[in-house]
Amino acid sequence: MAVQEMKLREKSAPARVRVVVEEAAPPMMPVIYRRLSAESLRQALRKMLLIRRFEESAEDAYMRGLVHGTMHLSIGQEASAVGICAALDPTDYMTSTHRGHGHCIAKGAQVSRMFAEFFGKEDGYCRGRGGSMHIADVSTGNLGANGIVGGGIPIAVGVALSMKRQKRSSVVVSFFGDGANNEGAFHEALNMASIWKLPVIFVCENNGYGMSTSSDRSTAVKDVAQRASAYAMAGRIVDGNDFAEVAQAAFDAVERARQGGGPSLIESKTYRIRGHSRSDRNRYRTKEEIEAWLARDPIGAFERQLLRLGFITTADIDAIRADVEREIEEAIAFAKASPAPSIEELTRYVYSD
Repeated sequence: MAVQEMKLREKSAPARVRVVVEEAAPPMMPVIYRRLSAESLRQALRKMLLIRRFEESAEDAYMRGLVHGTMHLSIGQEASAVGICAALDPTDYMTSTHRGHGHCIAKGAQVSRMFAEFFGKEDGYCRGRGGSMHIADVSTGNLGANGIVGGGIPIAVGVALSMKRQKRSSVVVSFFGDGANNEGAFHEALNMASIWKLPVIFVCENNGYGMSTSSDRSTAVKDVAQRASAYAMAGRIVDGNDFAEVAQAAFDAVERARQGGGPSLIESKTYRIRGHSRSDRNRYRTKEEIEAWLARDPIGAFERQLLRLGFITTADIDAIRADVEREIEEAIAFAKASPAPSIEELTRYVYSD
């Protein structure tokens, strides 16, 4: 604040009055940004935009009949996926969910091969056999999405056990939704991970609904993160629409895991703007609720923050958006041109016990 002195012209003796002039406070820089370069922040924004445009384009392709089956969109949850994965190295691992497109892209997947998978083509990550809910990319540490609610949680614990036994520094992140925190696999996995102090980070992306059921009606505790205390592990709640807050929690949890401190549970409170799946008529949510969350759009908030802090310019944002559009257009063209699997190889890559 600046302090100025003025003289008052009065009949009495002159008096000095201290006038306090409020100046705009400089924007506060999140602590986590001190360890992230300007370029890495720009790349984080690009990934969030790429996730958004991928899902919007996938939705459009579905409406045009290019995608068979259903899909579960994470539009509105981009900061959660990118913030968590910002703390991961290429040698770290991840398990995902049926709402996992953002996780794939945040961990480094190619959208061209993702579109090819959606279109059921041979150049897809699972050669067109997996579709939206089963994309895996082992080369980037993505061990795959899972159509079973909570199905990826015990897999992540198994991988973390393997990393510890091999004395490797890799950590494992397990993404799941609020509906999965009431599954038995969730409790068994957290208990085992804590007993053995495994390098795993459990990330509950709480978007408020398990299909059409509110988490307020289905979960006894107010916050999923409270359940960490039952298993003697660190629990933390973050604003899932705030990249910096998510990234800070992720870096803290990853460092704890690498140093042998065991698992953590992060509850990322966010919101899916679209319905549960393409067949969801969205009758259980009010228009006002959706509009309130639209006003908290994570991409717009991140852009404004980077602009205020001087990490980026409006010209930079325009260039990133244009580059993302180009990548999406080229990816769709690649997927359309990719060959379809032959009937003779229908059962190839399909296994059963």
